[in-house]
Amino acid sequence: MKYLDEFRAPEKVQSCLAEIARLLKGREARIMEVCGTHTVALFRSGLKKLLPKGLKLLSGPGCPVCVTPNSYLDRAIALSRLPGVTVTTFGDMFRVPGSSSSLEREKASGADIRMVYSPADAVELARQDPSRKFVFLGVGFETTIPGVASSVLHARSLGLRNFHVLCGHKLVPPALRALAQDKETAVQGLLLPGHVCTVIGSTPCRFLAEEFHIPSVVTGFEPLDLAKGIAMLARQIAEGSAHIEIQYGRSVKPEGNPKAVSVMDSVFRPCASVWRGIGGIPGSGLEFRPEFSAFDAARIPAEVEPERSNPGCLCGSVLKGTRTPADCPLFGAACTPEDPVGACMVSSEGTCAAHYRYGRES
Repeated sequence: MKYLDEFRAPEKVQSCLAEIARLLKGREARIMEVCGTHTVALFRSGLKKLLPKGLKLLSGPGCPVCVTPNSYLDRAIALSRLPGVTVTTFGDMFRVPGSSSSLEREKASGADIRMVYSPADAVELARQDPSRKFVFLGVGFETTIPGVASSVLHARSLGLRNFHVLCGHKLVPPALRALAQDKETAVQGLLLPGHVCTVIGSTPCRFLAEEFHIPSVVTGFEPLDLAKGIAMLARQIAEGSAHIEIQYGRSVKPEGNPKAVSVMDSVFRPCASVWRGIGGIPGSGLEFRPEFSAFDAARIPAEVEPERSNPGCLCGSVLKGTRTPADCPLFGAACTPEDPVGACMVSSEGTCAAHYRYGRES
């Protein structure tokens, strides 16, 4: 694939790295990659080790599984224990620890929990077996929300009354505002998520530059994408300017994908939501619009245990970029991908999992 190979050309990446070093001239800078896929790509490509020493990359709250609080998992687990209820989910939610259990443990104990590859699969399961309630775990950012909304619209067109969604979706721009307002998370630049901005565009993130003077660049996921994106940030930092730029132009437009946004908005509306590590953020979550409330799994009565968290786990601080996995006393010892304590070690996009797999650096 020539087109893909062009974004992995070592000589082009080296040219960008030289430009970054020239622009920064040894000065220190802290850049946060918001997207979990960026975190993994930076490790996997080796770019983290090739950047100038004064440039520090921090991982942000870009993994939807990681920022989902225990309270959501506890409700999902409680629903799975109900007779006549089948919980359907993407595979990355299976092993995330709740307050005292996980979906994996509940399935091993006999709960009907099934892995699906899309919410449409859950709709089809509900259509095939009207005797059971099927609950899809709606966890994800703007990247996946339109697909879930489309599935709800499809279920309504089929007249299904046994398909439900436990909505735990999160919206990225409000979280970026919360990070920008947090003095503890002081960064000089942001790498914005290409997948999310493919849907919503770059315009909803303009406030980062206009209100907080934080340079921001929407980047792709290949080594050259990331190197170019960091070079664009380095130029803004060197010039003392702040703009929202798009490096990932082959996928992202300033206006995003209006049709996808329209589908999302037709089913859901913004609400306050709790993010692991950050806390409650106004307007950062989604809830069903009243006309779709029959699909809301949160309306199904279930006994949910009080929320608890492991006091030794630093997932919350890692997600804010104020601590690294190496700072956590559990990392690599009590907490591993085989036996995770925190959500950041479970998901393939989790910061702790990336550090564990590709290099345990601070």
